[in-house]
Amino acid sequence: MEAVKNAFDFADMPKSELTIAGLGMAFLLLFPVLPHSSFAMATMIQFLMFSLYGMGWNLIGGYGGQVDLGKAQYVGIGAYTTAVMMIRWDVPFWISTPIGLALAVGWSFIIGYPLFRLKGHYFAIATIATSLVLKDLFEVWDFVGGARGLELPLKGDFPNWLYLQFREDYYYFYILLGLFVLGLLVVNGFRHSRLGYQLRAIKDNEDVAKSLGIDAHWSKIKAYALATAYVAVVGSFHACYNFNIEPEDIMSLDLSVLIAMMAMLGGAGSMWGPIIGASILVPMKSYLGDWLGGQAGLAGLDLLLYGGIIMFIAAAQPRGVYGIVEAVRARRRK
Repeated sequence: MEAVKNAFDFADMPKSELTIAGLGMAFLLLFPVLPHSSFAMATMIQFLMFSLYGMGWNLIGGYGGQVDLGKAQYVGIGAYTTAVMMIRWDVPFWISTPIGLALAVGWSFIIGYPLFRLKGHYFAIATIATSLVLKDLFEVWDFVGGARGLELPLKGDFPNWLYLQFREDYYYFYILLGLFVLGLLVVNGFRHSRLGYQLRAIKDNEDVAKSLGIDAHWSKIKAYALATAYVAVVGSFHACYNFNIEPEDIMSLDLSVLIAMMAMLGGAGSMWGPIIGASILVPMKSYLGDWLGGQAGLAGLDLLLYGGIIMFIAAAQPRGVYGIVEAVRARRRK
């Protein structure tokens, strides 16, 4: 009961933030009935997916201060579990997803125990290494389709809620929106939980946290497992949404870095940071890439602009966009 109460406790947040959040949620609820293109709907789905990825990363990277650059491996575990079980054993999405989540969390415990003996950039490099090793393994593993990946079969008439197969994207949008709301509540509960306070103490000063009786190693592992659950569930959704998966698409280093950038740009260690980052980077990536690369014939320029904006915000405020907002708010108070 305490965990549920914490999840709905927003009393520590400014009313202005809650008002903006409420307006944003109203927009998301109404978006499918507003005039929009299929490209805009696909972009909104990507926004929700990367918001959830960023929320997961933020639990260990933002609140815990552990820069994880290997989150794509858990996206892959979730996606491949759902795809393999659907193709080989005809297992529905709602059964395969919890199994994929359990496998991903189990793997996070196996590698997390030794990884969290490392600190700083050594930890970040180690997470990259484990992710790339797993990706290479999947590329040569015939059981999961090797480098060619897997294509999910169509299962009967549409809409198919059991296997999560629909003709219209708004079905996927609302399912993902439900996961998005649930993810927000879990993050809010985490902020007020004992583990959340322990992680922030470890981030501020690990030696002092240990002197207070906090088991820093075990706290990091638990937060890492919770962060893994986010990306594994969205990975399972990704498999059903795209009907096709391959290691280079869902287990690449590029995806791991992009997940981390969502939270860091928006504001690592803040509840709204990953959402802010996704709201900036996903539309920019989609629309700039389409316009500059496809229409203006300037392929690659979008990446330069993308990187320039990230560097500017990082230089102006290391805590990201949310840090800029907080700095402005502090000046007004003075």
